[in-house]
Amino acid sequence: MNAFDSGTQTTVLVLFTALVTVTLLMCVMAGPERDDLTNFYTGYRSLTPLQNGLAIAGDYISAATVLSTTGIIALAGYDGYVLAVSTALSLVLLMFLLAEPLRNAGRFTMGDVLARNMPGRSVRVASCVVTLSATLPFLVVQLSGAGSLLTFILNIPHVAGARTASIVIVGSLMIIYAALGGMRGTALIQMIKIVLLLGTSVVVAALVLNRFDWNLGDVLRAAQHGSGAGPAYLQQGLQLGTSAVDRLDFVGLQITVVLGAACLPHITMRLYSAQDAPAVRRSMSWAVGTVTTFCLLVIIMGTGAAALVGSRYITATDPHGRTSVLMLSQVLGGAPTSAGSTILYSAVAGMVFITLLSSVAGMTLAAASSLAHDLFAHAARRGRAEPRTEMTVAAWTSVAVGIIAIGLSTLVQNWDVGVLTTLAICMGASAVAPALTYSLFWLGFTRTGLLATLYGGAACALLLMVFSKAVSGTPSAIFPDADFDLFPMQSTGLVSIPFGYLAGWLGSRLDHRRRTAASLESRRLYEESEARLLAAAE
Repeated sequence: MNAFDSGTQTTVLVLFTALVTVTLLMCVMAGPERDDLTNFYTGYRSLTPLQNGLAIAGDYISAATVLSTTGIIALAGYDGYVLAVSTALSLVLLMFLLAEPLRNAGRFTMGDVLARNMPGRSVRVASCVVTLSATLPFLVVQLSGAGSLLTFILNIPHVAGARTASIVIVGSLMIIYAALGGMRGTALIQMIKIVLLLGTSVVVAALVLNRFDWNLGDVLRAAQHGSGAGPAYLQQGLQLGTSAVDRLDFVGLQITVVLGAACLPHITMRLYSAQDAPAVRRSMSWAVGTVTTFCLLVIIMGTGAAALVGSRYITATDPHGRTSVLMLSQVLGGAPTSAGSTILYSAVAGMVFITLLSSVAGMTLAAASSLAHDLFAHAARRGRAEPRTEMTVAAWTSVAVGIIAIGLSTLVQNWDVGVLTTLAICMGASAVAPALTYSLFWLGFTRTGLLATLYGGAACALLLMVFSKAVSGTPSAIFPDADFDLFPMQSTGLVSIPFGYLAGWLGSRLDHRRRTAASLESRRLYEESEARLLAAAE
């Protein structure tokens, strides 16, 4: 169904070039001075609540949300609907539970939050390790997907060389954005991305509803028919199965998304750029409203793809449906060579392209910031690094993270790496979420408990994922011909999340029994900072 002429390809290329030119120019203009850490990490906290809220929403809505969730809805119906709702709920949970305390406790990175009561090299190193563990898998997914998606968008023959070139191009741009733009530069890109994303999605969703005279019942009936699943399209089970274990897996996946998606380091890092506690509240209100609106649009677009394109054509192009929104734009635009078809397809393609660029730029910035600030400035230099030196390290670590991500993405471009998205979210739910909630709200949390939570939760999620059905033993696994699936689920959350919380509790109890000086000092520091942490009071 990708039968577009050279005119459409030219239009898409011109649009891509314009987007890259504008966003690069904005990054250079908004970039920080070489010795200004506050500007690089927070943009001087100069963004208004609306701007910061749009930037948070832009970072939160990744290419996986735009493409994979739409594809799951198109192919699995109900399961995709619940996933879209869980995605929105995760940001709601962040807003009500963690946003203000994180803003009050943090400075630049998650390591600042965790180390405020438990200073030391071990905490900084652990924070950096977990940040990289949660960020790199997401980066690899985004970049490896960029190869296939750009070759589809531009109608280039689907060969390894073209995919590799696409990965290198997107990866190189993400390095430039992160290294030159800092927090403010990437925030501007996120704002452009979310405005384009919402605008294009509103048009596509409206065109879908207009095809059915704005009758949602007719849309759903057509989707049931187009999916080939009939009434099962509106029932749980098309994505993961209907057995008792599969239903538990489905529940575990939703819990993992709700607890983990908004706790990922590149999301929480945005909170530190808010001016004060009232500003972070208003920022999160804008972010939640924007993400909730977009998730509703994703539901309409995914259902429309099932109704108007059909699962047979969608899976023929991509078994996971990640090109469904692009194929939907082709159908809605009319004849492939018409002006309306060219404009709509180019707009959706531009939306996908800027989403890929902005998503990987934000993740690269988070990983580089943790390496420079936590590992270099505090763990290696014990907090005595010069601002100019730390800025230089941050720029070069952006390059290093980008090169590693490009290399890994090129190596696994022929694999089904969607499982890495699940792994990253499991890391967030099993290690980051327990560490943050304990650190912010439990007086008795100690250094041993923190290290046990970070390392234990991350290791448990990684180990279970390696031996899960998502990696081997099923036709949709990364290694379908292998069989070492000892863990009978595709998501680790039902086990790894309780394990992360339990590890933190047991480690802290052990510290208290020993009555170590470190645990007593952590308790004193928490008591001194509690008023500021929870109420922004001095």
